[in-house]
Amino acid sequence: MSAQILPVATRAEVRAYARRLTLRHPRALAGALTLHGLAAVSGLVAPWLLGDLVEGVRSGTADVDLVALVIAGFVIAQGVFVRFAYYASTRLGEKVLAELREEFVDRVLDLPLSTVERAGTGDLVTRTSRDVDALARTVRMAVPETLIALVTVSFTLGALVLVGPVFILPCLVVAPLLWGCTRWYLARARDGYLRENAAWAELTDSLAETVKGARTVDALGLGDDRQRRCNVGIRGSWAAERYTLRLRTIYYPMVETGYVIPVVGTLLLGGLLYINDMASLAQVTAATLYVQQLIEPLDMLLTWLDELQVGGASLARLLGVAAVPQDREAATTARPDCERIDVRDVRYAYREGTDVLHGVDLTLRPGERLAVVGPSGAGKSTLGRLLAGIHGPRTGSVSVGSVPLVELPLDDLRGHVALVTQEHHVFRGTVRDNVVMARPDASAGDIRAALEAVDWSGPGLDAEVGAGGLALSPAQAQQLALARLVLADPHTLVLDEATSLLDPRAARNLERSLGAVLDGRTVVAIAHRLQTAHDADRVAVVEDGRITELGSHDELVAAGGSYAALWTSWHGRTH
Repeated sequence: MSAQILPVATRAEVRAYARRLTLRHPRALAGALTLHGLAAVSGLVAPWLLGDLVEGVRSGTADVDLVALVIAGFVIAQGVFVRFAYYASTRLGEKVLAELREEFVDRVLDLPLSTVERAGTGDLVTRTSRDVDALARTVRMAVPETLIALVTVSFTLGALVLVGPVFILPCLVVAPLLWGCTRWYLARARDGYLRENAAWAELTDSLAETVKGARTVDALGLGDDRQRRCNVGIRGSWAAERYTLRLRTIYYPMVETGYVIPVVGTLLLGGLLYINDMASLAQVTAATLYVQQLIEPLDMLLTWLDELQVGGASLARLLGVAAVPQDREAATTARPDCERIDVRDVRYAYREGTDVLHGVDLTLRPGERLAVVGPSGAGKSTLGRLLAGIHGPRTGSVSVGSVPLVELPLDDLRGHVALVTQEHHVFRGTVRDNVVMARPDASAGDIRAALEAVDWSGPGLDAEVGAGGLALSPAQAQQLALARLVLADPHTLVLDEATSLLDPRAARNLERSLGAVLDGRTVVAIAHRLQTAHDADRVAVVEDGRITELGSHDELVAAGGSYAALWTSWHGRTH
């Protein structure tokens, strides 16, 4: 796959972030811990009373009714404390999860566009869907349950020591087994789950590419090749999940064995102590019940420990988004002194050592229409992205009014130049919502004018579109994207085959409308329809990463070069 997988945060970074996120709400955390502690203490009373009851029955002094009433009272109290403890933990968890999601959205929106393009959609989509869902489950379920288990285990061990310090020996004997197998598991689980998530990202990317290019796949007969790629992704995902499953099949049986040993050990030790008059029947009974009572919270703790590993791996992937370095230079305080865009000796490479642009020179005159034409793969779209300030050149410069585009703050940059490609997105909401995001303070009149400028043929401003709303055609989705651009009102527009999804007549009408509305603005049209070049002030022919011809349509046709051959071929097909 060509996608560059986004980075992943280290263990130390994940722990530090989790600690900071939790400690933002110390009062809520302290309240939840207190309630869990009270619930745990309430649950410890019954074994103690049952031990005394057994001793009382043996000696004939037991008041069964009274003991039963007291135990019932503490059981009810425990239920009340547990209810409010869960409520407090859940509220805290939801608050923490909401903050984490908001921060992640901010990080995603702050990603450099060049990084998003190189990484592809699979990894980012997997992080924003599968990883967010896994982390939500961890925060909602695993964290509160682990908290409860830790508090319960701590108080139960304390109660066991109070019954008789010697009774903790069976637990200490099994502790090395549980500690050792848990360390073995944790040392492997995180990396295993990271590989599992990365495999899902690869599979998602492969499926997305296949669906997106379905027509191309069908036209070129690439179905078998895409199916093989998909099968490779499925096998990779299966192997990654099989590895984590193998870890669990080793770890869980060892843990289950560790639960049985303390109970058996306590019964044997208690029996020996009782026979030798070194412990009472009440102590043996209470100790055994406490050890038995340890199994549930300990099992809960170790079970949710696996879920914590899943959540930790997902959190590492979400935090890793913030580690992507910015591809723009430090913002300058300089401001452009004019709207002329100059490209000087620009070279650019997606991969080190392989330039796709070779010493490009170009000056965009304010207010002109420049068409960029050439064969596929010649570097037209790359040049457009450099002109829009999305990428910075490897060498050379792209500047507006003598200020490099990559040094302008993004808000200022988008006021000077904007890019619209053939890719588009309809956001969930009304038509008004979709257009107004380009300029939040726009009036209804401004929005209607922008839509009229692009010959909007869709529903009204208040119609719900996007997921769950009215389905727009690809052409209508492109019109929305162009309407946003009209409303944003930059002085330079880079249209990268922005009308390619419209039929030729609709495309020409749309381009004429845009031409009327954008009078006085600079427009760079990367076109596959040569009619766009015919209507432009100048035409730049890009071949093998170089501008080989530059001039008006008539000049280039008269020159008899590459453009003249393209025009003759295209003009002959259309007539």
